[in-house]
Amino acid sequence: MARENKKDEGEKTEGEDKRKKRRDVFKLKAWDDFKTTEEIYVPKILANQIIGQDEAVEVIKKAAAQRRHVLLIGEPGTGKSLLGQAMAELLPMKEMQDILILPNREDENNPKVMVTKAGNGIKIVRKARISNAGEPRGLLFIFSFLMLLYPWILYWLTSIDPVIIAAQMLVSIVLVSVMILATKLVKTETKQVPRLLINNADVKKPPFIEATGAHAGALLGDVKHDPLQSGGLGTPAHLRVLPGLIHKANKGVLFIDEIGTMDIKVQHDLLTAMQNRKMHITGRSEMSSGAMVVTEPVPCDFVLVAAGNVEVLKRLHPALRSRIQGYGYEVYMNDSVEDSDRERRRLVQFVAQEVVKDGKIPHFEKNAVREILLESKRRAGRKGRLTLRLRELGGLVRAAGDLAVERGHAYVKREDVADALAISRTLEEQVADKYVERRREYEVIKTKGEAVGRVNGLAVIGDGGIVLPIVSEVTAAESKNEGRVIATGRLGDIAKEAVENVSAIVKKYMGRNIRNYDIHVQFLQTYEGVEGDSASISVAVAVLSAIEDVPVRQDVALTGSIDVRGEILPVGGITPKVEAAIEAGVKEVIIPKANKEDVILDREKANKIKITYAENIRDVIERAMPKGKKILRRLRSHP
Repeated sequence: MARENKKDEGEKTEGEDKRKKRRDVFKLKAWDDFKTTEEIYVPKILANQIIGQDEAVEVIKKAAAQRRHVLLIGEPGTGKSLLGQAMAELLPMKEMQDILILPNREDENNPKVMVTKAGNGIKIVRKARISNAGEPRGLLFIFSFLMLLYPWILYWLTSIDPVIIAAQMLVSIVLVSVMILATKLVKTETKQVPRLLINNADVKKPPFIEATGAHAGALLGDVKHDPLQSGGLGTPAHLRVLPGLIHKANKGVLFIDEIGTMDIKVQHDLLTAMQNRKMHITGRSEMSSGAMVVTEPVPCDFVLVAAGNVEVLKRLHPALRSRIQGYGYEVYMNDSVEDSDRERRRLVQFVAQEVVKDGKIPHFEKNAVREILLESKRRAGRKGRLTLRLRELGGLVRAAGDLAVERGHAYVKREDVADALAISRTLEEQVADKYVERRREYEVIKTKGEAVGRVNGLAVIGDGGIVLPIVSEVTAAESKNEGRVIATGRLGDIAKEAVENVSAIVKKYMGRNIRNYDIHVQFLQTYEGVEGDSASISVAVAVLSAIEDVPVRQDVALTGSIDVRGEILPVGGITPKVEAAIEAGVKEVIIPKANKEDVILDREKANKIKITYAENIRDVIERAMPKGKKILRRLRSHP
C-alpha cells in the first residue's frame, strides 16, 4: 500500500517496492491494523521518531532554526538525548571550519590560531611540511653523503696510507652524527608545521558532540605536559594543544546530560564559552608544564542542549541557567501520555523503530506489540496513560527479540515478550523477590490466619513492590500528661507525618482517652527505609486492632493514604504493589477506589487475587477485620 500522506520533509524512499511494503501508522484503519511491525514505516528524520514529546519537538525545531540553547528537564529514558540529536539534524548547515594551531616565534607559550574553510586545513599542513622539508633536508642528505663518500674516493684514487683513510672515515662519521644531532636541537621542519586541531574536511552536517560526564580538560581543551621542556629537546607548545569538546562542537550541538554534576567552575567556564563563542586553550593541571601555555581564543560557536532531572536545577550555575532562559528555551519532558488510539499508533512505530535500530532482532507480531502496550500501561502507574520512559521499554523490546532469535522465531511472539518480562526484571524487582523469599522462610510475612495488631502493608522499592509487615502494640502512657505515637523502622519525614496523622483518627473514633496510652508502631525489618504515606491506612488498622484487641486477616494486604477524616486517598505504584502481594501468596488486596483504573495485570495474575476498592476506613475494616463490628459501630456513629 503506497503512502498517501506527504513524506517527512527531506526524506526519500528507497524505491517504489519498499514504499509499497511500508505503511505510515497514521494511515492504518486502526492502531492494530497490521500483522507484523515489518509493515510499519520508520521515519528517517529523528524529530519524527520522538514519541509523546510533541511540545518538546516544537521547541527543538524553533531553537534549531534560530540557534537557541535548550534545557531539557525530565525523568531518565524520556528522550532527552534523542531530542539533542534531532536538534543537530535540524540545525541549519553553516560553513564548517578547520582550526589550526601555529607556532608563535615571539612567544612559544602563546600559540597562534588560524581559522580556515573546511578542507583547507589539511592542505595548509601538507604545504608547510613540503616547504620545510625541502631544501634544508636535501642539502643535509647530499652533504652527509659526500662526507661519507670522501674517504672511499681517497682510498681508490690515491696511495694515502690506509690508516689515515680510516681516520678520515671515522671523522666523517662523527661529523655527520653531530650535524644530525644539531638539527634535533634546533627548530626543525616538523616543529614548524602547524597542528590541525579541528579537521572538518569530510563533515556534511552540523556535529553532535555528547559531553556528558566530561572533565574540565576534555570539555574545555588541554595542553599536554612536556617533561623535556628545557634544553631544546622538548615538543613545541603548539604541538601539545588538545581540543575540547566545546571546540569540536563548533557550528553544531553540544549535548550535556546531568549537567548539574559538573563542577561549578567548569559550568562557569562553559558559560564564558557560550557568551564569547570562542575560548583559549590552556593546561588544566597547575603542576603541568602545559599550564604555562595559553593559545589565542579558539572558536566554539555551539548550541548547548543541557539535560537532567529536576534535582539538576539545584546544582545548575544560576548564571548559566539565566543564559539559557535569556537566549533559549526550557522544556519539562512528559513521563507519560494519554492512552489514545493516536498514541498507540506511535507506540507501534516505536517498536518498529527499535527493531530497525537494533538490526539484530526480528520484527514483532501484533499480539507481541499488545503485550508491549500492556507493559507500557503498567509502567505508567496511572489510569489511562502510557509510559514515556521508552529506554526501559526499548530494553524489553530487545530482550524479547533476543529470545525470539534464540528460539528460531521468524517474528517475536507474545510468549517471547512475556518471558522477556520475567528475565529482564529490574534490580529493585529482584531485590523485592529476595525480600519476600527471606521473610517467607522466617515467617516474617504471614499470609494465613488472623493476628491482633498485625497488618500486611504494601510498599515500593524502586520499580518493584514489596509486602511490608506492620505491627502495633498499645501500652500505658509513660508520660503523665499525654500518650505518644512511637514509630520505628527507618521512617522518612513523610512516613513519620503519616503515622502522626493516624493518631488523629484514633482519637476521633475511639471511646477512650488516648492520652492514657503509648501507641507503638513498628515496620518490620525495613532495612531499606520507608518513605511516603501509602502505608497510613495499614498503620491505622494495626493501631485500631491493637487498642480494641480485634484480629486482622493475614491473607489480606493493604495500601492507601488516609486523611484525618478517614477518607482513603490514591497512592502511586499500585500495580507493582498488587503484584508483590500475589508473589507473597496474599489472597486479597484492599486499595483506594481512586486507583481502580491504575491496576494493570495480565489475566493469569488477575485470576490469582481478589481486589477490593475502599473509599474510607469503614470499607477497609469490613474486609480486613471480620470481627470488628464494635469498631464499625463507632466509626458509623461519627460523620
